[in-house]
Amino acid sequence: MNGEVVHETLAAAGSVSMWDLFWQAGLIVKLVMMGLIVASVWTWAIIVDKSMRFGRVRRQLNSFETHFWSGQSLEDLYHNLSERKTSGMGALFVAAMREWKKSFEKGARSPIGLQARIEKALDVTLAREMDDLESRLGFLATIGSAAPFVGLFGTVVGIMTSFQAIAGSKSTNLAVVAPGIAEALLATAIGLVAAIPAVIAYNKLSADAGKIGLRLEAFADEFSAILSRQIDERTPAR
Repeated sequence: MNGEVVHETLAAAGSVSMWDLFWQAGLIVKLVMMGLIVASVWTWAIIVDKSMRFGRVRRQLNSFETHFWSGQSLEDLYHNLSERKTSGMGALFVAAMREWKKSFEKGARSPIGLQARIEKALDVTLAREMDDLESRLGFLATIGSAAPFVGLFGTVVGIMTSFQAIAGSKSTNLAVVAPGIAEALLATAIGLVAAIPAVIAYNKLSADAGKIGLRLEAFADEFSAILSRQIDERTPAR
């Protein structure tokens, strides 16, 4: 007899879908699940967007380096880039060249001051580019760390509701206990589904942003050295 009851209960439980479990859950557990689902969708949107963005940035860096070291004059390259919106190495190049040209147009006489202004322009532009690369990565870190706990909160609330149902029915039959426990565990499962991709993507995208940042810093240092030599050549000897 008991075996037949268990068999019937398991068969009934097998026919219950995750969608059914969602609609059977309490209000708080539903809100938790909905919040985690929205966070998961937004997480994947950021992952796709950032992956495509970093791919474009790497191609732009390669293209710019090809043009920069092709032997084209700095004036011609600046003229071509200053007419459109630039990013990455192009933004660093334009910022440094703009400061260079403004200083010489105004008759700057201090090579040390000019070099300091160029380096400052490079630093500010580099910081702006890194902020753009790392934007929204903090959201991935937050979801990766908080989503499991939010899901656990939904699980705790669901289990408490299940215990209340058991107390109200005065029965510990599996048919009474199982639905509530399943609803509660579903919240934890959704939390993990949101958190795991967020953690993996955050680590990967942060590493990619760091590598791009190193390339930008290397170019800024190298271009600063090039301009420093140009300044020395233009500065009359005393």
